[in-house]
Amino acid sequence: MDHSEFRVKAKEMVDYIADYLENIRERRVYPGVQPGYLHKLLPREAPQLPEQWDDIFRDVETHIMPGLVHWQSPHMHAYFPALTSYPSIMGDMLSSALNVLCFTWASSPAGTELETIAMNWLGKLLGLPECFLNEKDDSPGGGVIQTTASEATLVSLLAARTRALMELSKLNPDVQTAELLGHLICYCSDQAHSSVEKAGLIGLVRMRYIESDAHQSMRGDKLEEAIVADKAKGLVPFWVCATLGTTGSVAFDNLREVGTVCEKYGAWLHVDAAYAGSSFICPEYRQWLDGVELADSFAFNPSKWLMVNFDCTAMWVKDSTALHRTFNVNPIYLRHENSGKAIDYMDAGEEGKFKKKPLRKINTKAIKTHVKRDINGAEDIAPLNKKPNHQYGLEKNANTTSNGDSRYGDTDANDYLNSDSDNDIDGDNLNLHGYTKISKGCGQEIQLEDPNKKELLHWQIPLSRRFRALKLWFVLRNYGVVGLQKHIRESVRLAQKFEALVLADQRFEIPQPRNLGMVVFRLKGDNALTERLLKRLNARGYMHAVPACFKGVYVIRFTVTSQRTTNQDILDDWNEIKTVSKEILMDVFGSEDGNIVVPKKPRISLRETRELNATFGTSLLLANSPMSPKIVNGTHAAICDYEQILTSCAQTFAQLKMEPKDSPGVKSDLIEASL
Repeated sequence: MDHSEFRVKAKEMVDYIADYLENIRERRVYPGVQPGYLHKLLPREAPQLPEQWDDIFRDVETHIMPGLVHWQSPHMHAYFPALTSYPSIMGDMLSSALNVLCFTWASSPAGTELETIAMNWLGKLLGLPECFLNEKDDSPGGGVIQTTASEATLVSLLAARTRALMELSKLNPDVQTAELLGHLICYCSDQAHSSVEKAGLIGLVRMRYIESDAHQSMRGDKLEEAIVADKAKGLVPFWVCATLGTTGSVAFDNLREVGTVCEKYGAWLHVDAAYAGSSFICPEYRQWLDGVELADSFAFNPSKWLMVNFDCTAMWVKDSTALHRTFNVNPIYLRHENSGKAIDYMDAGEEGKFKKKPLRKINTKAIKTHVKRDINGAEDIAPLNKKPNHQYGLEKNANTTSNGDSRYGDTDANDYLNSDSDNDIDGDNLNLHGYTKISKGCGQEIQLEDPNKKELLHWQIPLSRRFRALKLWFVLRNYGVVGLQKHIRESVRLAQKFEALVLADQRFEIPQPRNLGMVVFRLKGDNALTERLLKRLNARGYMHAVPACFKGVYVIRFTVTSQRTTNQDILDDWNEIKTVSKEILMDVFGSEDGNIVVPKKPRISLRETRELNATFGTSLLLANSPMSPKIVNGTHAAICDYEQILTSCAQTFAQLKMEPKDSPGVKSDLIEASL
């Protein structure tokens, strides 16, 4: 494809994208294909000769689209939102065309500076404390765009782990770092996202899950109880993840209580607000942010609810030097004459302040600690010391030799680990399979920057990074604060509407309170009924939802995900749910009400109604089916969907049977009403 063809085909692509999003409501939201369907449609090998673009793109509609879950559909209620928008799409298009890599200021000055500016804008929009922003030259805090909330969680855990190990090594200079690592433990709620567990696995640290309360919230007393018990076993609490808006039910951990406990015991507090964080742009939802000033890091996903294309996770840290200690590398090809004058997202911290330590040998054999298991399989680890004199509770280990070597014997020649011990072996003498571990290359002779300058590098795991700030900047400017707040509030309003529909049907229940734009609901009775309902709903493909389970209760998560969702879409989805539920209940119980006993409404005469409403005005309404008068309290205003009122009224009047019917009850009641 040359530039001439690109001009034509790219414009056609824009039209295709606009048509797709405008008419997405007409597409089946959940595909009806089976695993392996695409393998049967596409060749087994790549083509040897070039193919025409029209032939390639034709296969998108015929082969690819039928196998997609349409995440932008107004009938998509699974997971959390993964929204896009036209300004975000154009930001991604331009970013893809420019294809700049923003790891240092020198690699893309505008890219790195725009990210800092956009993150400061967003942090202020959420109401984050000033300590998380990077507006002053001496500010240690700041924001960075990560790929996902999972990566932000991992980055914070690794930074906290490094901080803990550095302090422990100073207190226990003769204890191997690997042995210290075995005593670290971190915490999260039992409702935390699976990515928190994954971060613990990658970080090689123990993870304890704190039982949530009746509202799926982690509380401070439960957290402190676990920390005290673990410290008594010789474990070192170093990191806690608080969730604001859990995946299962959008529950909120008590941030102030958790933060107070973390501050007391010196643990790093990370806040995961992946979905709910977007709502904090509305002041009325910021009560859940109470205590955020106690956090060390905070992350949420604009790619979920703020209509910024995936991937885009906003992460702020109170002290970016903690990241530098974890990811510090500084090869010559990444240095530049302007180092220290602006953020380089490749790195973080003050160059020269945290020097890279020489490498020392460690034991490659199994490093053992005295571990006992109780009848429930829980580990009981013997403390490293008897008299703790620090918040981490560790001192020099009596089982190490006078030269600092571990009690576990000789080390293998190819195993090294960073350490702060004074007994480190000189790096120039280390040998790894015949190669010197630290060479005497030009890095020791050439110095491009002042070691005392503030060098802000390494805020992330990968080196290369896309120009993601562009699409975030476009969305913030094109929608403005008012437009984004309106979008969030409309999603919440539609969720409230769905909640009201569910509560009005006695066959259903909502076991957890609705928060923000998600409702969890279920059919009353066994979990099997709700599970069967969800499977049949997804199989029909007209709407899509996923389940959750907490404390043995199986529920369906219904999230308002699309900015294109309307009142009518909610009504259509509710009718779909009622239709399928009726079929299931008829199959199981032989009744559309299932095993729910629906009480009959008592018949109240007009005289009794007037007596009960003696001090209020009343209005007389005539209903055609059955033809009996209805009395309503005239002091209340009617609530209706104005978009549909004219159509609804026209349909109702068209269905009325206008021919008069003799009804003694009606006549007597009307006479009584006129008196």
